[in-house]
Amino acid sequence: MKRTAFLLMLLAISILSFAQTTVKGSVADGTSKERLIGVTVYCPETKSGTTTDLDGSFTLKLPQGKHSITLSYVGYKPETLQVKTGDNLGTVYLNSESIGLNDFVVTSSIAVQRKTPVAVSVITPQDIQLNISTGGLPELLNSTPGVYATKSGGGFGDERVNIRGFSSENIAVMINGVPMNDMEWGGTYWSNWAGLSDVTRSLQVQRGLGASKIASPSVGGSINILTKSTEAKRGGSIFYGVANDGYQKMTFSASTGLSPQGWAVSMLGSKNTGNGYIQGTPFESYTAFLSVSKVINSNQTISFTGFMAPQWHQQRKDALTIQEWQLYGYKYNAGYGYDINGQPKTFNYNYYNKPQMSINHYWTINDKSSLSTVAYMSIGRGGGWSGLGANSSYSYGATNGIINNYYRKIDGSFDFATLENQNAVSASGSTLAIKDQTNDHMWYGLLSTFNTSIKHFDIQAGVDLRYYKGTHQGKVVDLLGGQFVIDPARATGKFKNDPNWVNQKLGLGDIVTRDYDGYVAQEGVFGQAEYNKDKLSAFVAGSVNGMNYWRVDRFYYNDVRSVTVTKYGFTGKGGLNYNLTKNHNVFANIGYFSRTPFFQGAIFPSYTTSNIVNKKAVNENVFSAELGYGFRSRSFSANLNVYNTVWKNKTMVKAVNSSDPSQGTINLTGVNSLRQGIELDIKWVPIEHLNITGMASYGNWKWDSNPTGYVYNVDGQPVDTKGNVVPALSPNQAYATLNLKGIHVGNSAQTTAYLSAQYELLRGFQVGVNYNYYARNYADFSLAINSWGVNSFAQPWRMPNAGVMNINANYRFNIGETKATLFGNINNLLNALYISDATDLNTTHDWQGVSVYYGFLETWSIGLKINF
Repeated sequence: MKRTAFLLMLLAISILSFAQTTVKGSVADGTSKERLIGVTVYCPETKSGTTTDLDGSFTLKLPQGKHSITLSYVGYKPETLQVKTGDNLGTVYLNSESIGLNDFVVTSSIAVQRKTPVAVSVITPQDIQLNISTGGLPELLNSTPGVYATKSGGGFGDERVNIRGFSSENIAVMINGVPMNDMEWGGTYWSNWAGLSDVTRSLQVQRGLGASKIASPSVGGSINILTKSTEAKRGGSIFYGVANDGYQKMTFSASTGLSPQGWAVSMLGSKNTGNGYIQGTPFESYTAFLSVSKVINSNQTISFTGFMAPQWHQQRKDALTIQEWQLYGYKYNAGYGYDINGQPKTFNYNYYNKPQMSINHYWTINDKSSLSTVAYMSIGRGGGWSGLGANSSYSYGATNGIINNYYRKIDGSFDFATLENQNAVSASGSTLAIKDQTNDHMWYGLLSTFNTSIKHFDIQAGVDLRYYKGTHQGKVVDLLGGQFVIDPARATGKFKNDPNWVNQKLGLGDIVTRDYDGYVAQEGVFGQAEYNKDKLSAFVAGSVNGMNYWRVDRFYYNDVRSVTVTKYGFTGKGGLNYNLTKNHNVFANIGYFSRTPFFQGAIFPSYTTSNIVNKKAVNENVFSAELGYGFRSRSFSANLNVYNTVWKNKTMVKAVNSSDPSQGTINLTGVNSLRQGIELDIKWVPIEHLNITGMASYGNWKWDSNPTGYVYNVDGQPVDTKGNVVPALSPNQAYATLNLKGIHVGNSAQTTAYLSAQYELLRGFQVGVNYNYYARNYADFSLAINSWGVNSFAQPWRMPNAGVMNINANYRFNIGETKATLFGNINNLLNALYISDATDLNTTHDWQGVSVYYGFLETWSIGLKINF
């Protein structure tokens, strides 16, 4: 008994002694209040230090007495504190070195762990540097639950992203709070933002309802990107990298620092070139970024941010059956070949430049209120190539996954030389030429948010205004050896009864196929009230928006404007987070959306050719609910959430026969879907210098209705079962019902997992390995209407499970007083052969009845960054 008491006394003394020779505290972001992981805490007197743990806390052992410690973190102003042993500093807030960052954070609706009740994952700049390699931002998101991103056809910037099975038009993408989704069809082309990884400061994936307050909501989630803003610290960096298949990247950045007059300028430029991993997919892209800030006074800052990423790249658009890939090889490109001079040629070329400019004003009105306003403009210019002429279908590299043999050489390449020789002697001109489908736009917007605090309430209200005009034309760009080309689309154009116009001999630059402007204007308001006291955070939010749509056509009509269609939508959502203890929290959210239809396919069923309005276009209705639990300690954190999303009245436009686009389209209404799932993510630091992260997600995503659709021909005109034009929505118009209920949502793995380990072997030398696993990934369904009544569907083919391992390494060292970092990556280290995308051909519903794309085999990259 005495021995036990003695041991307990020694233990108590040791604990007390330890407490009296340490300094404790935690570190958080001064703006978002988010805890910061990996902050360096250093005492220069004793040359001892530590870093903050997963909950942002630290404990530093020091000799008895008073000391000076410095807290430092990349991108933040260092903080020096005078302390004495035994102190508990509570929470220390670090402020960003970036000017105008407060404005970006407010407009971007950044979620905060253990406060904002949503499912959120964060990709840090360090994650991007370590893992970006030669890929794009979308593929980095595969480390987050519920996300499935692929390279699709494999061209530069042609990635696609799904969140909880929802495709890009149902995922809000925002850069500094400014919406990026196309105003006509709702989606995002990642090739327009190929250089975004160079300027990203923070990337959040908010799944489900999300924290965004913009007036028009997303369904599946949001991707929230904060770019670098103007740096208050003078300096810069240069980077040079190389990779497989001739890839080269060069980047330069510089900042002037903050002048005594309150001015600061930051800039970045980069260039990417390469031959492309896939046959015939060379590319060239540039990035230009400029941020200029002026600190007006202690309460007001104004900043200008401009970003553009002009690029061109050749593409692969032909998915093949598994048997065809085995014959031709997995890098094969059916649309690629050589011209009469032996030079590379393709029908699949894309180019675009979409400069985005914004002026942000942040005004701290008083200690409780602020106003954040951003006015922005986007200028889009570019297009993509495709076939033109009587034999335009010959430009398709494959039909239903089978290689087309028109102009096909024995080595599998497209025989442009034979085609050019035939066109040169043809009395009727080029039977197959190349047109450029241009998509130019002007987009203006204003997003303004007022914030105020009343006791425990934070109240926000704002406006979201947008105006968009998209000009869409077809232009002859290559006659492929002929003297002229006749456009078959003129047979149904505005002067279809004039033989001279229909049979006009067209040359380079002439308008073909389409010539129209699409207009979308939005007026929206939103508001949110948030309550924060002690352990509880709760919010209610709502928005109302009005959408106006019209088009002006110059090809199928003689400069005629359609009627203006106006639709109204609204959102209502709420949630709460309760911190049970310093380690445990729970959250819940619930919401209901009424989302207005899209311009393309919903309001205008045949948007490229017709002013006809779909009178049955209705708002999509979405109900979502989610529950979550979080745990956070110094060495381990985990988040678990379950969700249920009901999506009703979706409009879907599909080809009547996927193998023959000339048969027209069917405009489906009343498409419903049910999405349910569970998601888990973890972070663990079992020993010093070893960081382990992981996630797992399981979804059950199915179509949940039997929608009916009306049929339109390729010119957008309603037709009967024999193809005759009839009044829209009349009893004679052809229609079909599709039994989709119970069919799995395709092309998005419904089971995913990720595990990563990052370890610092030596001071400055770090290595990492990560593994992605995909399962229960079903092919996307396609149509082949077999009757004008009810059409049943078999369950699409399920792709084989797949796993991909990647490794990375980086070494930080000094060249004199200059800091440098060497990066290296190997992706798909084990050379796993796997299918990433598939479409069911509506035939056998097995591996022989699908067209697919394969993921990339092993690739590598290496790069050097020098900071000055």
